[in-house]
Amino acid sequence: MSDTVTTSPVLSITGLSKRFGGTQALRDVDLNIAQGEIHALVGPNGSGKSTLIKILAGYHQADAGAEARLDGEPFELGSDHDRLRFVHQELGLVGELSAMDNLALSRGFARSRLGNIRWREQEHRTVELVHRFGLDIDVRRPLVDATPVQRTVVAIAAALQGWEADQGLLVLDEPTAVLPPGEVGKLLDIVREVRRGGASVLYVSHRLDEIFQVADRVTVIRGGRRIATRPVQGLTPQSLASLMAGEATERSAERPKVSATSRSGESALEARELTGGPLRGLGFSLARGELLGIAGLAGSGHDVLPYVVTGAWPGDVQGQLRCPARSPEWSDASRAARLGIPLVPGDRAAHGVIADFSVAENLTLPLLSRLRTGRRLLDGRHEAALVDDWVERVGIRTAGRDAPITTLSGGNQQKVVMARCLALEPEVLVLCEPTAGVDIATRLQLYDLIKEQAAQGLGVIVSSSDVGDLLALCTRVLVLRDGQVVREIAGEAITEPTLVHAMEGTE
Repeated sequence: MSDTVTTSPVLSITGLSKRFGGTQALRDVDLNIAQGEIHALVGPNGSGKSTLIKILAGYHQADAGAEARLDGEPFELGSDHDRLRFVHQELGLVGELSAMDNLALSRGFARSRLGNIRWREQEHRTVELVHRFGLDIDVRRPLVDATPVQRTVVAIAAALQGWEADQGLLVLDEPTAVLPPGEVGKLLDIVREVRRGGASVLYVSHRLDEIFQVADRVTVIRGGRRIATRPVQGLTPQSLASLMAGEATERSAERPKVSATSRSGESALEARELTGGPLRGLGFSLARGELLGIAGLAGSGHDVLPYVVTGAWPGDVQGQLRCPARSPEWSDASRAARLGIPLVPGDRAAHGVIADFSVAENLTLPLLSRLRTGRRLLDGRHEAALVDDWVERVGIRTAGRDAPITTLSGGNQQKVVMARCLALEPEVLVLCEPTAGVDIATRLQLYDLIKEQAAQGLGVIVSSSDVGDLLALCTRVLVLRDGQVVREIAGEAITEPTLVHAMEGTE
């Protein structure tokens, strides 16, 4: 496992470790990025990639013992250094502002000696910078009017302001995650242009095809450890995916594997020709008591499907849905909300809980009609009994039902959201990133809860970017790519290498 470089490294890190409580996110990771190279960083979800990038950016602090050098000089990880710049997946742009204003926010406006803004000079500076990357846009228009690739290029231009040739390292974290397939090539051309300008690039991506198109070398991390650093030229997509997944499937051994429950044959939910966001004519069926996984890389549509089938997707939706136990008739997917399928959303803070409400208020929010008396007043005793029952059943650790939801840990907040959905006594439950931001102990408790509900006949859809969730829970997994189902994996065939290869298209 060689990590030698033919030129002096622009960035060298040795012994990088990071522990969060009982979780070892990174363990003695070494990383060397050569001058003028595009170096890819890959690994499955939960491997430690994000933690490494956040330590470089100063969001997390490395544990003691790590050493780093930038351009050969000692460098304190996380310190603000002009030769190390970032474009994060969220881009950090203000959509309501123009490209010109967004660039000025990061590096300041062009000003006269008296402090007045030189608008003409600022506009010329912005145009010159974006034109360097072949981007022809009106730099005075709000970025909400721009395409995803145009916004990404603006973010890269903002990061590179003030750089001279042969300077520094640009870190690109999942830069193509939100791009349509047709625009990925344009972004890769931009990355090559950055390298031609003299900078090195650390390129983080799940998409192996991009790695082979643009990278010189690739570092694989898994389970918080560096597995290998290899020249891309000596790899194949299959061999790289195997390094990422690990043929021994250590992760699956860490989590309880649910026994493959036979499908009852009685459908809980059926879908056909679903189209919305990246989804393109997608169809599937979910049996009663089945734990159906939805997997895919960013942009595949795996994280959109939960919102489409529950009526929570904000965009246009086409296709049909049917819950046979409710009605034999097909319903238009644009009216999916009428089916009453509850959703545990992927972003708990934004869409799962109401920060100003108590535990009880968050839990009973969709149940108010059931808790009213004949005078349409809330039955406080009924509400208290219901909340106390679910707090005990789900194992929510709280100071009391009236405690603010914000006093609970992330895992216990997730249990409140889960209890709220289950209290509706649904026939189908949809989970999007069910264990995001929860500790290992709570994760296992959620697994047990979900499996218990499925054993009682609840049909469950689990959409997760964490392969561990799919390994621990699902009896069948649908793998999505470009908005369509490209592979169905069932029973004992559900392993980490199989899932990774299927998502990457390297079977």
